[in-house]
Amino acid sequence: MSDGPRIVVAGAGAIGCFIGGLLAGAGHSVTLLARPRIQAEIRTHGLTLTDFGGMARYLSADDLTLASDETCLRDADIVLVTVKSRDTENIARQIARHTAQGVQVISLQNGMGNRAILAQHLSQHDLRAGLVPFNVVAMGQGCYHRASSGDLVIEGGPADLAVRLSQPDLKVVEHADITALQWGKFLMNLNNALNALSGLPLQAQLQDRAWRRLMADQWAEALAILRAEKIRPAMTTPIPARLVPALLRLPTPLFTRIASAMLQIDPQARTSMAQDLAARRPTEIDALQGEVQRRGQALGRATPVTDMVLRVMGWAELAGEGLPHLPVTALRAEMAAGQDQQEG
Repeated sequence: MSDGPRIVVAGAGAIGCFIGGLLAGAGHSVTLLARPRIQAEIRTHGLTLTDFGGMARYLSADDLTLASDETCLRDADIVLVTVKSRDTENIARQIARHTAQGVQVISLQNGMGNRAILAQHLSQHDLRAGLVPFNVVAMGQGCYHRASSGDLVIEGGPADLAVRLSQPDLKVVEHADITALQWGKFLMNLNNALNALSGLPLQAQLQDRAWRRLMADQWAEALAILRAEKIRPAMTTPIPARLVPALLRLPTPLFTRIASAMLQIDPQARTSMAQDLAARRPTEIDALQGEVQRRGQALGRATPVTDMVLRVMGWAELAGEGLPHLPVTALRAEMAAGQDQQEG
């Protein structure tokens, strides 16, 4: 048994199983608070972790603890929150109910409102925001594959938390202005919905200039909203957020040469929203495009790209038929129709 901190991954899906598994493999005591389906996979097949660089790790079910009952939080020294944004309020209440004051809680979630929701219930805890820059694909039979690169980033604070969590296959760094980095990741995550609607692997989508132009229009629209609110996103890459739309609009050979880091992903990698849509699960569209739309409405600014993506994703979720494989021209046509309807 490890003498280190006891870690509970609250909401262990693809990201939670991957990060929790690597921590368990490094000798930490890890409990995965997960759905019965995921527990059954791990109990039957173990937990296999791979990545695009060739890493391969295997853990048996005995190498970690699997739980479906929130009472497992009672033993936690560190809680990694990896639930979907819609479940943040519920998990916050559970953490508050079962953990002691001062327990370290790290939100590793998409969207921008999760830390504030957690803070309403966890004022006596060491609460940190964080971001996961890489993509993890659930391959089935307890296998989770990291399909892109990047270091885990958490909000700075006491106790050298990043040092305690870092290990060779999972570098963790602390950052003083985590909010700016989260906004940069938020802008990146806006492509999750477009990738889901396209049905394309990420790499193929990024190699298609027509899709990149739509991505650029969506990014520019959201960035204008953030600028109006005096929000300055930061990126974990050398490219400033304000230059990303211009980069995306470049001819493909030039884009490929300049943005090689963006293309360091598995050829078959897709976004988490594409995985959710394919599995007929609810997506996080409201925490992403929904956030842009609400902020635009509050400012009295039109958001035609965002509005179109919300409409079409809503139809795709309602249809429940998996990935729609829409051409970019169909989305452009729907955006134009939406604008005509508004003007009419």
